[in-house]
Amino acid sequence: VEVFGNRYDTFVDEFSSILYRQAYALRAKEKRAGQVTVSRSRGKRKPMAEINVVPYIDVMLVLLIIFMATAPMLMQGVKVDLPEASSDPVENQDSEPLIVSVNAGGELFLNLGNEKQVLALATIKDRVSKVMKRNPNKPVLIWGDEAVSYGEVVTVMVALQQAGAPSVGLVTENP
Repeated sequence: VEVFGNRYDTFVDEFSSILYRQAYALRAKEKRAGQVTVSRSRGKRKPMAEINVVPYIDVMLVLLIIFMATAPMLMQGVKVDLPEASSDPVENQDSEPLIVSVNAGGELFLNLGNEKQVLALATIKDRVSKVMKRNPNKPVLIWGDEAVSYGEVVTVMVALQQAGAPSVGLVTENP
């Protein structure tokens, strides 16, 4: 154990002296090149033309992780068991879609704000028509539980089209 301790001390001493010599040589080289001015000299300092971007990259990566973690939480709506079907994704992804949810009990919900209250079909139709007047190209989707009858979903689709939605999409899960 004592032999190892002596070797370690010798290694640390030699390594620190090598680092000190390299730092001294680098400082002398920079001084000769005129990049570093000693505080005793009265010469003007050259402006530094480099920007250290490493801290900015660190902040950007932290923000990216935060956005990736919070994005799934921003999806609003009521928990429904979507039917499985294979289909192509919706092409218009520019704006957030207006989602009408129909749960297993046939209750209707609209994803405006944070409200999770049951709404009547007439109320949903009125609110959707107001939104569509402001933004006629807003996509409208229906999240219909697989336990809901086909007739109820069609009734909601017709009401949404009457409210001014040019096309209504059905959300499904991939099998």
